[in-house]
Amino acid sequence: MKIGFIGLGNMGRPMAENLAKAGHDVRGFDTVQVQPENVRMVRSAAEAATDAEVAITMLPNGEVLRAVADEVVPAMGREAVFLDCSTVDVDSARAVAAQAEAAGLLPLDAPVSGGVGGAQAGTLTFMVGGSEDGFGKVAQLFEVMGQKAVHCGPSGNGQAAKICNNMILGITMIGTCEAFALADRLGLDRQAMYDVVSTSSGQSWSLTTYCPAPGVGPASPADNDYAPGFAAELMLKDLRLAQLAAASAGADTPLGRAARDLYETFVEQEDGARRDFSAMLPRFEKRHRS
Repeated sequence: MKIGFIGLGNMGRPMAENLAKAGHDVRGFDTVQVQPENVRMVRSAAEAATDAEVAITMLPNGEVLRAVADEVVPAMGREAVFLDCSTVDVDSARAVAAQAEAAGLLPLDAPVSGGVGGAQAGTLTFMVGGSEDGFGKVAQLFEVMGQKAVHCGPSGNGQAAKICNNMILGITMIGTCEAFALADRLGLDRQAMYDVVSTSSGQSWSLTTYCPAPGVGPASPADNDYAPGFAAELMLKDLRLAQLAAASAGADTPLGRAARDLYETFVEQEDGARRDFSAMLPRFEKRHRS
């Protein structure tokens, strides 16, 4: 397939390299000078997308996505797929999809889960909104870049699935960190707590796969001094997107709002910047009930 890939940062670069390694003709563009392996770099987003059967974007926010779409959409041929893998607000995803559809393209919003490690290993999960036709056309690309792709319904639903998932993740990680900090104060050994909760009703991914307590459970960023696997800043971004969506939809999400506020304080006023989102545990360890 002829693929234009716009946005070759920490996530986009290994995704593009995996596509090229699988034999696809990949042209790339990024505002920063990079040279992904086997990807032919070009001078603009429009040039990357010209004559492409699929244009893939991996961008930082909805504002940048809208600006790139203004360049890319007119350069693409009818029935080509505009595949956005960024995590952005639902309104931007739907606006860009409408713009692409009006130009005769097949738009898909397909944010990912799995982080940089998943992008490098080709084990990402894609949450996809858009038409069945578009989804079918790029199914083989999802198989190269990831281990699972779920079609979630019409345009914007991929972003909706991503922010709902990450709102749950942010809330459960805070709860897990609070519970470990409480266990410490009560004199309960962390391993004993893990052994009980990991097989009881409090079990969650935050505990059993990504445990915030060093030396407990499978290896996680906690065992590497909380160097980011998924940075607290990115969790804050996703929780803010969830609250934007909740406000737009008129949904009451008090725990999501509280999680956003806690991560906002952690990142912007404390030492959470450039740390993993599970570093909430040492935060709670140092705090006392007010």
